[in-house]
Amino acid sequence: MTVTLSGNRAIVTGAARGIGFAIARSLADLGANVAMLDIADQGREAADAVGGCFVQVDLGDPDALSEAMTTAMDTLGGIDILVNNAGILSHMPFLEVGTLDWNRTMAVNARATLQTTQAAARRMIAQGTGGRVINIASMAAKSGGRHEVHYAASKAAVVALTRVAAIELGEHGITANSICPGYVLTEMGAATRTEEDVAAWSALSPLGRLGEPEDVAGVATFLASTSGGYLTGQAINVTGGMIMH
Repeated sequence: MTVTLSGNRAIVTGAARGIGFAIARSLADLGANVAMLDIADQGREAADAVGGCFVQVDLGDPDALSEAMTTAMDTLGGIDILVNNAGILSHMPFLEVGTLDWNRTMAVNARATLQTTQAAARRMIAQGTGGRVINIASMAAKSGGRHEVHYAASKAAVVALTRVAAIELGEHGITANSICPGYVLTEMGAATRTEEDVAAWSALSPLGRLGEPEDVAGVATFLASTSGGYLTGQAINVTGGMIMH
């Protein structure tokens, strides 16, 4: 089966590195024109590497994000695919999570996903050509975990808003799905994991290994293609079997 995304216009948030970069590169390799949104300066180099454009933005700033989405869509000449990958993660005990920790995590991981999806959906509806919304959630949305109450809650919110988006946007030919990766070795969380952690997490998978960014990118690319056109409202596990529901 030959998959092509030639002529498709895609926006990927949090695309400077890790899973976001792998998704942007995969989409570009299949012919999509890609705009990459990220707060990090290295997003410019990442965009050059895949032949895309870069819009620097703090997704925690609603006004700046609105402007960035408009800039990205205007630069692309529209939008067919939105991948909400950007997210932040911090670990702290349940009893120590404060209002600022909670609000910042929710703002970047959940509210920004709502805002970008609204902006993209409005443009897709105006175009009259349908589209794809792909939201990167987490295994934590289904299983939770110690010291990540604010992160797990934000990712569960992503799964829930994706389902509602699927219900309300389906009549316009827009699909909405979320992907729930398990442990993927990226820069996020690198400062807090140890070799013992990696070994313990790997043992949780029947495959005996942790995920790679390309494992998630493959599923995202499938959902973006015509082959994934009848999937909507799903929260797809990419966990190596650590979560099976």
